[in-house]
Amino acid sequence: MAMQGTTKTVLATVGTVVIMGALAWASVPFYNWFCRVTGFGGITNTADAGSDVILDQTIKIRFDANTAPGMPWQFKPVQRDMVLRIGETGLAFYEAYNPTDQVVAGSASYNVAPYEAGNFFTKIDCFCFTEQVLQPHERVEMPVTFYVDPEIVTDRDAKYVHRITLSYTFYQTDLPEGSAAAPDTSDRPALN
Repeated sequence: MAMQGTTKTVLATVGTVVIMGALAWASVPFYNWFCRVTGFGGITNTADAGSDVILDQTIKIRFDANTAPGMPWQFKPVQRDMVLRIGETGLAFYEAYNPTDQVVAGSASYNVAPYEAGNFFTKIDCFCFTEQVLQPHERVEMPVTFYVDPEIVTDRDAKYVHRITLSYTFYQTDLPEGSAAAPDTSDRPALN
């Protein structure tokens, strides 16, 4: 009798561990899907073209830029904010500068605040869609093309949003294959 009770306990424990592991494994893709569908967490939409509808109402877009710890780039928005009509296509630029003597690759993550606006902020093109590689001392301006979906004015929560912040954080990534790294000159004597 004691053996059957121990076997049931072991099977129940193993079953619980397997179920919890499966739920943990599935939680990341499920959360990403949930954020894309609902705009929760500031996840934005993408489109191939601008909106067909442009309203007379305006909305202020604020631009924010950050770098993750260890990312040597300097990164900032070229302009801090702009006012657009809802549905109008906007074009903003961010500037990145690699002050090092090395080739550095980076990838940008983004979010939109307030979260209610995420589902209505639509990107047409963005530097964040691809990895960026900057040569030593290279400075670039990177565009983001977007619009605010006119459906925002009829959403129960988002209709009260009058200002949206688009924020990017650049993280250093491994150089893609075929990228030539700049020669290491730290061992060379300085030229006078």
